[in-house]
Formats: sequence, structure tokens, C-alpha cells
Amino acid sequence: MKIAQIAPLWERVPPPTYGGIELVVGRLTDELVRRGHEVTLFASGDSQTLASLEAVYPRALRLDSKIQERPLYEVLAPSQAYQRATEFDIIHSHVGVWALPLAEVVSTPTVHTLHGRFSRDSGEIFGYHSTQPYISISDAQRQIDLNYVKTVYNGIDIGNYSYYPKPQDPPYLAFLGRFSPEKGPQHAIAIAKKTGWRLKMAGKVDVVDVKFFEREIAPLIDNRQIEFLGEVNHAEKADLLGNASATLFPITWDEPFGLVMIESMATGTPVIGIKMGSVPEVIAHGKSGFVCQTYDEMAEMIPAALELDRKTCREYVKNNFTITQMVDGYEAAYEKVLQGSVKNYPSHPARLYPLPKIVS
Repeated sequence: MKIAQIAPLWERVPPPTYGGIELVVGRLTDELVRRGHEVTLFASGDSQTLASLEAVYPRALRLDSKIQERPLYEVLAPSQAYQRATEFDIIHSHVGVWALPLAEVVSTPTVHTLHGRFSRDSGEIFGYHSTQPYISISDAQRQIDLNYVKTVYNGIDIGNYSYYPKPQDPPYLAFLGRFSPEKGPQHAIAIAKKTGWRLKMAGKVDVVDVKFFEREIAPLIDNRQIEFLGEVNHAEKADLLGNASATLFPITWDEPFGLVMIESMATGTPVIGIKMGSVPEVIAHGKSGFVCQTYDEMAEMIPAALELDRKTCREYVKNNFTITQMVDGYEAAYEKVLQGSVKNYPSHPARLYPLPKIVS
């Protein structure tokens, strides 16, 4: 099968540190090549892949200080991919709304993986193009009426995550993610302060989140109880998660998947998360962690998390969230679209109004 993969340009594929979408695209692309498919990856020129790389821009956009309006450049990858549409059996887009209008004017079918949640505005645009084939990364993500082909959970190469049979002493809690309000680092700190636990935190601070970080996070970092590690590479990330007694996932938004959860569980460390978005689908409550109604409950469940079997956490990921299972799902989706089981009719302009209803 000749497949085009369109990746966001914000990070390279795979990312050297933090970047969930690009990490998934990298794993998917390489495994498709290993399975004998002819894959072309449209991504930044610093990407590393087994596929044929189409370097849309020389480097990850966030690393180029010369660009003043970085989001505008995201249109480059789908533009170049669709100019070559006749070369592929199927196009797989990971760039959201940017590919939608182009997908409707070529004969090569496109499947779109949804990597984010729907806002009022994005919901309107996706609703306008509702009949194109979509893949959700959790059932919770399906907040508006679209032509869903399948739900395919993100997967990891569990062999790249060492198993940590017991947490580090002295013990600590871990937080890994963007330092933004929706990821909840402020709640992770509050939980640590309330319980007296040490907290090690790692992740990037995007430009849009600098003020939030400086106002609500930085003043609380004392590098004794609350430690900030900055961005970490894969080995450092695995050590951070694997040596922790538990990983906190105190999000404030409907997270469509949350790769950190399966990465933590793969090392043996249970996850305590808030009941929003995909969390109930990813955490096996009472086995690989706990799904809580409130942040106070998250704090209360720390002692119970310490009693969970760390081998069970790892086995749970091995049985549900591997690259093999993810790529099996995507191959099945491609075949379904190519066989005509999922139609890709042009959307009708009348679908634009009224706005699609987004489930709160």
C-alpha cells in the first residue's frame, strides 16, 4: 500500500523531548514501513524516519525564531501532500482542519486522525466536513457527529520502557506534560502540598503559557519539595516516571488520550487521574491506577495507589496499548476506507449551520 502520512510541523518526528502527536506519527510510520508498505512522511526536515521523508520545512517550526506567525506554516505539509495525491493509495492526515478542504477535491481517499478536542470553532469546521473518514483516539473524543471509521488508541513500544519493580527511596510523585492550565500542573502542586509528598515535574513551557508558568508555577518551585526538571529526553522521562511512586494526571480539560498515562504504567508506575476525557478508558481503575472525581480525591488515593501491583500496570499496557495494536487498527481502517465500506462524499455547505452540538 502506498501511504502518505502528514505530520504537524511544530515538532520534528519523532520529537527529541515532548510532543505527543509527533511521537505517535513516528511510531506509526516506522511500523508501517516494517510491514512492507511504501510510506512517504510529510514533516519537518529534521525528522528521523524509516519512510521516505518529504522535508516540508527545514526544521521544527518552534525551533525557528525567524518565523513570526508559525501557525500559518502548518498549511505547507498538507499542501505538498495533496499536490502529489495521485501517487498514493491513501492519505493519512494528522494536522486537523488544515487538510479538510484539500481532501475533498482529490480522488485519493483521506483518513483523518483526530488528535485534539473540539472547540466551538473547530467543531464548526469539522462539522462542515463531517462526511470525510475520521479516526478517534478514544471514544470520549467523539463529541460531535462525524463519519467515524474506528477508534484507535495510541500505542507505545513497551520495549523502550524499562520496568521499575519498586519506586525510588525517598519516594516522590511525578508530573509530566506541558505546563499549561489544561494539563493541571497547578493541581499537581496543590496535591503535593496537601499531602506532604515530594513532586518532580517535567515538561515544556510554550510561549503562550509563559505568563501562566511565571505566575502560578514558578513561585512554588523550591527544588526541595517541588522540583522542576524542564524538558526531558526519553531516557530521562522513563526514569522520572519509573522511579515515581505514582504519576499524577490532574487535567482540567477533556484530554482525548493522554500518552503520559500509558508511558507511566508501562514502567510499572500507577496513574492517578481526574475523570475527564479519555482517562476512564486509559486507566484500569483499581488495577493500574485510579480515576477520581475531584482533585481532593486524587490526593486521598495516593496510599491506595502504592498498594497496586506494578507488574499488573505494565501488563495492562502490554495487552492494550502497544504499537502493534495501534498499527493493526490503522491498517484495518485503511482497508475499510479503500474497500468502500466508508464513503467519502463531499460535505454539503448546509452542514455549516446550525453549529454541531458539542457534548460538555
